[in-house]
Amino acid sequence: MTTPDSAPDSAGRLADSVRLALASEARAIAELQRRSWSAQLPAELVQGLLAEVDLVAMTEAWEQAIHRPPEARFRVLVAVADRRVVGFASTIPSPDPDADARNDGLIDEFLIDPPAQRRGHGSRLLNACVDTLRADGFSRATRWLSSTDDVSRAFLTGAGWAPDGSHREIGPDDESVRIKQVRMHTDISD
Repeated sequence: MTTPDSAPDSAGRLADSVRLALASEARAIAELQRRSWSAQLPAELVQGLLAEVDLVAMTEAWEQAIHRPPEARFRVLVAVADRRVVGFASTIPSPDPDADARNDGLIDEFLIDPPAQRRGHGSRLLNACVDTLRADGFSRATRWLSSTDDVSRAFLTGAGWAPDGSHREIGPDDESVRIKQVRMHTDISD
């Protein structure tokens, strides 16, 4: 069965879209996340991450997040092009120490497969994340970015986001690699 927005075009392709993820898409999400780590993170950090968590465990974790999240306001969304997952995001109540858990929502993960970038998937996914956070009762959306990720910062700034002055460093417990991050935010109240 097709709906108007999922009806095939004259070439048989489905319209690009964003929707809540299905548990059956957990493996595609895990594979995309692993590829993304390899492309975006320092090599010494990627080696440890990939060795620590295998694809099967990641797939199971994403299945759990989709099918049995820890609370109702934990969501996983996918960007789909012609029935294939080309990006994903997760939205959660912000766990930051300075956050108001009732009003501050966090876009925790946000990835678009590099071959699918610059085709509108990121904008659709970001808008869906904001709509989801707003529907879940949040009035502010936040997103942590690497301090050197100028592309993502420009993307969010172009969508009306701004840095809120918060920063942090993340990395493995042994502190062998540290990644500096800045937090972006936007008002999503009605």
